[in-house]
Amino acid sequence: MSQSSADLFNQIHARSLSDPEGFWGEAAEDITWIRKWDKVLDDSNAPFYRWFAGGVLNTCYNAVDRHVEAGRGAQAAIIYDSPVTGTVQTITYSELQEQVARFAGALRARGVEKGDRVLLYMPMIPQSVVAMLACARLGAVHSVVFGGFAPHELATRINDAKPKAIVSASCGIEPNRIVKYKPMLDAAIEQADHKPSSCIIYQRPQETASLVEGRDQDWAAAVAAAEPAECVPVAATDPLYILYTSGTTGQPKGVVRDNGGHAVALRWTMKNIYNVQPGEVYWAASDVGWVVGHSYIVYAPLLTGCTTIVFEGKPVGTPDPGTFWRMIEQHKIGTLFTAPTAFRAIKREDPDANHLKKYDLSHFRALFLAGERSDPDTLHWAEDNLKVPVIDHWWQTETGWAISGNPLGVHLFPIKYGSATRPMPGWDVRVLNAELKEVPRGDIGAICVKLPLPPGTLPTLWNADERFKKSYLADYPGYYQTGDAGFIDDDGYVYVMARTDDIINVAGHRLSTGAMEEVLSSHKDVAECAVIGVADDLKGQVPLGFVCLKAGVTRPHEEIVKEIVQLVREQIGPVADFKRAVVVDRLPKTRSGKILRGTMQKIADNQDYKTPATIDDPGILPEIAVALQSLGYASAHKGEA
Repeated sequence: MSQSSADLFNQIHARSLSDPEGFWGEAAEDITWIRKWDKVLDDSNAPFYRWFAGGVLNTCYNAVDRHVEAGRGAQAAIIYDSPVTGTVQTITYSELQEQVARFAGALRARGVEKGDRVLLYMPMIPQSVVAMLACARLGAVHSVVFGGFAPHELATRINDAKPKAIVSASCGIEPNRIVKYKPMLDAAIEQADHKPSSCIIYQRPQETASLVEGRDQDWAAAVAAAEPAECVPVAATDPLYILYTSGTTGQPKGVVRDNGGHAVALRWTMKNIYNVQPGEVYWAASDVGWVVGHSYIVYAPLLTGCTTIVFEGKPVGTPDPGTFWRMIEQHKIGTLFTAPTAFRAIKREDPDANHLKKYDLSHFRALFLAGERSDPDTLHWAEDNLKVPVIDHWWQTETGWAISGNPLGVHLFPIKYGSATRPMPGWDVRVLNAELKEVPRGDIGAICVKLPLPPGTLPTLWNADERFKKSYLADYPGYYQTGDAGFIDDDGYVYVMARTDDIINVAGHRLSTGAMEEVLSSHKDVAECAVIGVADDLKGQVPLGFVCLKAGVTRPHEEIVKEIVQLVREQIGPVADFKRAVVVDRLPKTRSGKILRGTMQKIADNQDYKTPATIDDPGILPEIAVALQSLGYASAHKGEA
């Protein structure tokens, strides 16, 4: 692209910071309002900023009804593709409107009104999207809990959100097993202090759940008996949803998302960050239980009038590492957004991309990655094989959309491997030291964002204003503390190196585990890796590496470990004191693909730990303990499920 488009982006970014009201007021014209706002940015109760104060709208109307009214009713709104059940189904905007209105009516018949909470505990099926939109239609606040969460974790969320109703399904389906949801839901309600007045259960053919008389109702029966519900006007500042994220105290934090700023920001991102237009097919390969699923499976694509994909499967094993390429060819997907861990899994199973070569991806335009740092080796592999821009961007559950990225709809900046490129409009990103001063370019510090945060970000935590301030605002007054550490280079590119907790102190030197992971992943035999800091009597902490090898690698592990130790010595230097690494079959991760480095560190240091509720496979933790014991760590395995 031309230099002028780079200049245009610089002007857009500068204006978003100098004139946020003018900038976001113009962006809000892409949303249909019942009543325009009195003030774009209400800063009268800082640090509790509110966007589009006085404005009235309905998010469901903007995501569904207005497209039907504009003549898009026959266009596909959702393509449901489930390789685990062998199902492909298309739902048009008109059909989606009918289903959402009817299910909203079913909720209303159970007493759900504007402002009530509804908890959703659902698998990756279209009914999950229908239920979310139905809540938005009524002005009810949905709280989606990842399907399959253990009863205790579900109970804590029920107690915090106090839902009037719970919507669930009889089961989720993994590639090799059925996960029965209803027994876990029943156990959670039994444990919870708050008791919902009703549950609506979607019965899947693979598993029929038993219903509790007087409390539970079958989805199909509830919908059949319901009158369609109209869209309820809500204030722009009213909550649309609560999404729980892990809390350091063990008590999850309920991130609140409002209606107005959320709709404006997400609609803006589709055009300007992702370069996606109405009518195009867009796929975020995530889950509705995570923030990516909220923002980019449900709301942003539908607010834009796109066709969104609901995918029930895995990147490998359903049935092979070619699943993503089959999806892109079959459904004519132009843009894919997924986690780096998905691509690392594909690359590990199919390093030569033989499966990819079987499919026609000529219409595919861009790949976006987020969720974990994208190591350069994975980015190169994706670029070389897909031959499209591969864009790493950085955001959080709390922010709802990208803090830093590459604005494909405005200007594609040169890609620097290891960087999430530039701060996006609305984001005033600074790197600070412990004295709250900006550090020189290139120096590592705490990445913070100058307040106010842009629209679509968290205005607070659910019923926890003081905890919101303590968690995010207290340590760096006037700033939002991201909890990430990194640096900004001379070109303004942001490098997120690690969580602040993952910066390790080796004999007084602050070192990034992320930088070491980049070096490890560049080794030709390494498919995936993680680096943690372990306690050391002499140096305080020393780094320890875990590597998973690519499929088919048969060389002795000792040779590979020796080579990666030498690589770190060459590229980072002896100061890193990187001398210890171990080959493992797999790494412990959350269901959204984040590596559980903190838990691995506790195992290594013989600290008590609790198996994280978000872990995908708890069976990996004992394997990590055994691997650590081979290096002289983890002498006492203290975990408890």
